[in-house]
Amino acid sequence: MATEAGFNPRPPAARTGLRPVPELDPAVVEQWRSDGAELVDLLAVVRERLGGVAAFRLGPDPTVLVTDPQAVQHVLALHPDRYVKRSHRARLLIGDGVLAATGAAWKSQRRLLQSQFTGTGMRRYEQRIAEAARATAVRWAGYARTGQTLDVGREMRSFALDTIWRSLTGHPLDSATEHELNSVATVVAALPTLPADAGDAREAVAGDLARIDAVAHRAIEAARGGAYGPDGPGLLHILLGAAAERPEYTDRLIRDELITLLVAGHETTATTLTWLYLLLDRYPAAREQALAAGAPGSAERRRAVQALVHETLRLYPSAWILPRYAAEADTLAGHAVEAGSDVVVCPYLTHRDPELWPDPEHFDPRRFTAPDGRPTHPGSYLPFGIGPRACLGLQFALRESTVLLEHLLPAHTPSFHSVPTKAAYGITVRPDGPTPATLAR
Repeated sequence: MATEAGFNPRPPAARTGLRPVPELDPAVVEQWRSDGAELVDLLAVVRERLGGVAAFRLGPDPTVLVTDPQAVQHVLALHPDRYVKRSHRARLLIGDGVLAATGAAWKSQRRLLQSQFTGTGMRRYEQRIAEAARATAVRWAGYARTGQTLDVGREMRSFALDTIWRSLTGHPLDSATEHELNSVATVVAALPTLPADAGDAREAVAGDLARIDAVAHRAIEAARGGAYGPDGPGLLHILLGAAAERPEYTDRLIRDELITLLVAGHETTATTLTWLYLLLDRYPAAREQALAAGAPGSAERRRAVQALVHETLRLYPSAWILPRYAAEADTLAGHAVEAGSDVVVCPYLTHRDPELWPDPEHFDPRRFTAPDGRPTHPGSYLPFGIGPRACLGLQFALRESTVLLEHLLPAHTPSFHSVPTKAAYGITVRPDGPTPATLAR
């Protein structure tokens, strides 16, 4: 609408009577910059000083931080059409896979994969999960006999990568392929520090991307040639079958979905299990309580082991930060959010809110077994996100973690030689350092 010269229309918040989103003092941001602290430290200050819907500026425009459970549900579950995903930080690695896709393409890709990770689809992978867990248990028994030092984080990555590889291809992971796929972890760890320019970023990890592409190409060609594993076809064969009817499933998109499933299917699970063992080292009674909950194989023990995983995910959620973009103006918890605003949902901080989780820094799996042990609002606990873009592999990740722990917890206790002193906040929150240990029976 045209306006007269010198007339400035009132901002939307004033026109509607809504409150503007409270904003952090820029001096606090400057102090944070000079301290060289992590982004999560700034976000924690924003929430502590201004509440569950608040803003801060790292550039000329404000970013809205959302940690209040009702506001979290509003953004992610109730109005995902208003708060959209623009791009994924791992796009350089996963291309147009389902994690990075948007719009109609995302809906189509998600629909194809969703059936594979619920109900009947999950039952196809039970045997493969169990075989990967048994292989890890045999390897740990060997470490215990010889007293050999192992790295717990590396072991958890090997297990999770073996599990998803079996599920994708029908074959166990061989050592040569595992060595080449270490490039996935290298690229994921490098993402936060890569150049902003896409071409420069790709050049910085070109060698690792080439190794990943070579593995994907071999797997696709083997599956196309009918090379089923001992457990029959895997997810890769589902993707190839889709290509016969849906022209959008080119070799490039199949490659992108394969790498997406590899990254999402092992990186988060490996990190969660590593954190879990580090937490059990600090809280050994939690392990004993889980094993005492019931006999091996019983529903009671399984529930207690799952609680160990859930409490670990509370402290170190798989998706610790969820960026969104306000595609239109909206009202959020009584505040005016302008179209074009960057919005950040932070499960990491929601999970550590003392008003929701008493003594939030304490590791207490009984929150997930005791009546009224945890808040019931869906926006209070979202380690895999909530709403239509919640992680497809939630049930898969919980199942593989529980099966492995049922094998390992009764048999061995890692004795750590040293433990990481801090966390690294990238795509996941991971221990920032090695985790060497020996195994005690």
